[in-house]
Amino acid sequence: MPDQEYFMMSPKVDFAFKEIMHNDKVRKGFLSAVLNIPVDDIKKTVLKNANLPKNHEDSKQGILDVYLTMNDDTEIDIEIQLSYMATWAERSAFYVSKMLVDQTNIDKIYSNFKKCIGINILDFKYVKETERFHTIYHIREDSENICYTDIMEWHLIELPKLPKTEDGTVLYDWIKFLKAEKKEEFDMAASSNEYIREAVDTLEVISQDEQKRLEYNARQKALWDYNTLMAENYIKGKAEGRAEGRAEGEARGISKGRAEILAKMKVFGISESDINKILSINS
Repeated sequence: MPDQEYFMMSPKVDFAFKEIMHNDKVRKGFLSAVLNIPVDDIKKTVLKNANLPKNHEDSKQGILDVYLTMNDDTEIDIEIQLSYMATWAERSAFYVSKMLVDQTNIDKIYSNFKKCIGINILDFKYVKETERFHTIYHIREDSENICYTDIMEWHLIELPKLPKTEDGTVLYDWIKFLKAEKKEEFDMAASSNEYIREAVDTLEVISQDEQKRLEYNARQKALWDYNTLMAENYIKGKAEGRAEGRAEGEARGISKGRAEILAKMKVFGISESDINKILSINS
């Protein structure tokens, strides 16, 4: 098939990713790679919010998440964010905490709380302290790194940090799949293991579905519109900031200049009132 006729949705666009996650085998394979546990240990996954909201194509920044339970005791929220968000840590902390709080509607006994995990896939660099593309966070004591509780856990996967050299992990292969754009890249990803092969096959099917392509294009357009608006606002803000900075700088320069002239004239015995008259005439 010629490349110009080949079309595959980008799996890192949240609409496509969520559609792929409807496949139970794909969910197990992906969770196994992220959580670093054998696939056979994942007995069951249940997709909790299987239907996309009707207004998702107009939600702009609204992030479409994949919310599921695993082995009936762990709740997991998977999100993909393509544009930079400075407060992502606070946002992810809020949503994992909300998952925990929502459990009080079921059973108010603390010991019955289920573990909550947030898996965040970011298409931008966020953690400045490391170049590792996958980092994991828990609540721990500062000095001795003692685990306070493992009831909450966060995974950050930063796509731009994926090294060119393979690191031997299955997660590396999954991220290569998420970043794939060309047919040969998808073919190479599919050769990694049966679970990624399943993901590629699923993506291929939904990519040929006319209705899903319309929804995908609408979602992609909304993301592009949002990113363009943010970029334009950023450029406008910088221009306004420069203009304000110049005006402020000029005002400070004038004030500083008057002060210097005032000081020098005083040396020659000219009174301050006379100096102000002179400066007002020349301003």
